[in-house]
Amino acid sequence: MKDAASNGRITTIDPATETPIETYDLMTRDEAMSAIERCHAAFLDWSTKSLEDRAEVIAKIGKALRDNADDFAALMTQETGKLVKDGHSEVELCAAICDWTAANGPTELADETRDVPNAQKGVITYAPQGVIYGIQPWNFPAYQAIRYTIANLMAGNGVLLKHASNCTGSGLFLRDVLEKAGLPKDLFTVLVIDHDTSNEVIRHRHVRGVTLTGSAASGAKIASIAGEELKKSVMELGSNDAYLVLEDADIDLAVKTCVVGRIYNNGQTCVNAKRFIVVDAVYDQFVSAYVEAMSALAMGDPRDKDTKLGPMAREDLRDDLHEQVTRSIDRGATLECGGAVPDRTGFFYPATVLTNVQPGQPAYDEELFGPVASVIRAKDDEDAMRLANDSRFGLGGGIFSKDSERALKLARDHFDTGMVFINGFNVATPNMPFGGVKDSGYGREHGGFGMKEFVNAKAMIVN
Repeated sequence: MKDAASNGRITTIDPATETPIETYDLMTRDEAMSAIERCHAAFLDWSTKSLEDRAEVIAKIGKALRDNADDFAALMTQETGKLVKDGHSEVELCAAICDWTAANGPTELADETRDVPNAQKGVITYAPQGVIYGIQPWNFPAYQAIRYTIANLMAGNGVLLKHASNCTGSGLFLRDVLEKAGLPKDLFTVLVIDHDTSNEVIRHRHVRGVTLTGSAASGAKIASIAGEELKKSVMELGSNDAYLVLEDADIDLAVKTCVVGRIYNNGQTCVNAKRFIVVDAVYDQFVSAYVEAMSALAMGDPRDKDTKLGPMAREDLRDDLHEQVTRSIDRGATLECGGAVPDRTGFFYPATVLTNVQPGQPAYDEELFGPVASVIRAKDDEDAMRLANDSRFGLGGGIFSKDSERALKLARDHFDTGMVFINGFNVATPNMPFGGVKDSGYGREHGGFGMKEFVNAKAMIVN
């Protein structure tokens, strides 16, 4: 991995050009521990602020994000290869999260009064807990950090961020934006550290909770360390999201949406559409149109506004994806398009479609984190739902059907995921919960849920 931390330093790499961007010194253990102490001190003051005062600062953060959108989007493209237009939409999503939180946070976190037998009243207050540590990936350098940061700032907590090494610059850029918007210094602290130091951070006495977005394997390790310390954790661990194309689906809409759902953010999103389960009655029609559409997606410079598919974020990620495709083909999958590493500069991988996908193939069993679609044939609608749930993951999923009420009932009663999108593709919505089940993790963010993950629901009874 070309941008890995080594010899006490991190060098970030532009995945489109393979050229170095910037080199950063890793913090020593003592520097990291001192940074936690400063964050805790900032928390002690911030926790005394009223909900309205916190909301006012968060609203200003939203404005500052929009004011810095061009520079932030350009930096994210440089560090991760995401299309610059996707970077702009990411910043706008972050600003919308700030808007919603500022408008609704004081109500979501307001004290509640309940009747208590033989007492005057009972009061529930949502008290801040302390410093919350977030370990975040590279695919959404702004959003992944904002998603837990804004909720916890609204709750009155302090926030630590260990960002992925290849988007170190984005983490530091975000810190500067937040402080320019009026957030107290050190309340949001970026830790540029290695994995060993990160484990010590989890164990620090001032760290009261841990949240991670990453692989199931990483989540199991981090949750284990947090559990040993009796600290709550929230885990968002990716998925292998299934999108069902039922017999009465609008095939044109399904094809168009499933292309976008698979290649959004260059195919590197936990809630990307990844498995396409198509009933036999419309299978040939869907596959023909879908392969044609995916084949037409040319790779290009992510800075070019007309580019549809940019590079993957790192060389090792691209190589791992190609190995999964190769193993799937060796085990019986059929390559319909793509599937070859191009002879060009940059960590590019073409839009790829696999059919005849069966259990025992990586394309069926694993998460393919890149622009590779797995198409699975189902006998009928009931079989399609069975196949959708035949996964150890359960983050999101989708259903295409002209009978939206029936699709809603299928989603409600049978889809074993945290989110379901009907006749569309979505990534995140500020006022709706975000999170999964099974190996996709636990806990929820957005929609008011994230604000209450790391608070003390304190019961007070007045006699």
